[in-house]
Amino acid sequence: MDTVARVIRLLLADDDPLVRMGLRVMFAGVEDIDVVAEAADGDEAVALTAEHAPDVALLDIRMPVRDGLAATQALRALPTAPAVIVLTTFNPDDYVLRALRAGAAGFLLKDTPPNDIVGAVRRVAAGDPVLSPAVTQQLIAQIRTPPAETATDARARARARARLERLAAREYDVARAVGQGRTNAEIAARLYMSVPTVKAHVSSILAKLEVTNRVQIALIVHDAAPDGPAGT
Repeated sequence: MDTVARVIRLLLADDDPLVRMGLRVMFAGVEDIDVVAEAADGDEAVALTAEHAPDVALLDIRMPVRDGLAATQALRALPTAPAVIVLTTFNPDDYVLRALRAGAAGFLLKDTPPNDIVGAVRRVAAGDPVLSPAVTQQLIAQIRTPPAETATDARARARARARLERLAAREYDVARAVGQGRTNAEIAARLYMSVPTVKAHVSSILAKLEVTNRVQIALIVHDAAPDGPAGT
């Protein structure tokens, strides 16, 4: 029996109409992705998501009225929350880290090749996180060099350590390696596991920590230790 391919419902949100038009034209030639709504700001993105129930929202991080961070938080709180990809011209900064903490499933620069953007939408719709490789390394570098600790940081550390206590010993080892920015292959070699076993541990870690991507795992590992993830 023939299987009908699932069409991914996509919302675009960017305050630049030319950017929205370019993205719309790009996705118009993709059979399995349907742009169901376009928003010019974060408030409109949230309202249109409630109306059209997209599977994926592609958001500019800096928008008027409600920015991409606030919009990500609002979208992820909806009963039928879409996966969120942050798409921006800006280099990674603390603002983007906050978006990832809020539940964004991906972060791409606007100079990402069109085919990679299309692939990213497909991947997050399937439940896989997406980060540009260069972005991943920059974000990991940022979270490994934290500022001086405050009382708020101490509370965050206690919460992060409590979350890591949910992990089995081997899962904790994998989480620490993820926090060091290592790939699955590097983790497998370092911990004497097969790559499929590492992938299985990562999936279990994501579920137990209630996060959606590897950077969020790294953030929790970082928060649990004020000097950043131990080991090199």
